[in-house]
Amino acid sequence: MAANGASCEQPQKRAGAKDKLNGKSADLSLRERRQKDKEERLSLVLWRRPVTTLHYFLLETLLKLKEWTFKLWQRRGIVFLCLVLCSLFSIAYSTEGEHQQYVQYLEKKFLWCAYWVGLGILSSVGLGTGLHTFLLYLGPHIASVTLAAYECGSTDFPEPPYPDQIVCPEDGGMEDTISLFSIMSKVRLEACMWGAGTAIGELPPYFMARAARQSGADPDDEDYEEFEEMLEQAEGAQDFVTRAKLGVQHMVQKVGFFGILACASIPNPLFDLAGITCGHFLVPFWTFFGATLIGKAIIKMHIQVTFKKHLTRVWIF
Repeated sequence: MAANGASCEQPQKRAGAKDKLNGKSADLSLRERRQKDKEERLSLVLWRRPVTTLHYFLLETLLKLKEWTFKLWQRRGIVFLCLVLCSLFSIAYSTEGEHQQYVQYLEKKFLWCAYWVGLGILSSVGLGTGLHTFLLYLGPHIASVTLAAYECGSTDFPEPPYPDQIVCPEDGGMEDTISLFSIMSKVRLEACMWGAGTAIGELPPYFMARAARQSGADPDDEDYEEFEEMLEQAEGAQDFVTRAKLGVQHMVQKVGFFGILACASIPNPLFDLAGITCGHFLVPFWTFFGATLIGKAIIKMHIQVTFKKHLTRVWIF
């Protein structure tokens, strides 16, 4: 009986070892296949293989158009309502009358908001240049409004020419009436739109990581590859930067909405990792974008405006 039991265990051990070898070989073949696909995707550029690249580009465009058309047809009620509203606004815009002053006011405000939203998107995306539009545009605008407010003793600048040019009001005012809240209320629209733009600019890493997780493919992105390596080497991390990245990743993963809100509410150069983390762990879109929008467009905006105002005031006096 004992001999029979031993003889039965030996084929089982051999079968287990064989399964492990098969599993390892399958993993290796899958990894080699992914590496081969990645190399093929990297070689698929316009100046090397123009015909193949244009062929796949046209196919992908047709597939996306078909997908978007189907989605629009599913939401045809909303599409019809938007078309009606656009038609009414076009008629009101082209028709002469007393309402033109309101139309021009709305047009001016819309273009002004779109300008600051665009600068916010550029600040997050950077276009590979590390462009920070707060230092180049929003910060100087807040400083100029603060300087003019203390010089004029009022924030009731005549419109026009404000915001293109700051001119003191004719009646003037008292310098003692200038407060943090009066200056903040004057630049709140610009700061909020810029913050909303930075929140929109954080969406590409989120969608990239989310699509990669759902499809099972490795995207050709350095940040995502760094994130995958960090997850694999999480236990042996020793340097400060890696531990800081892991802290952001753990906070976002475990705390959820409030973790994302905390990371978005402070100047955080590692927030791209939060977007990748949320996409990788399939955090719902509105949870990620809602927390990011509140943190960047409301909380972080007030912190930055307060800091810039006090810095300008110290420079004045």
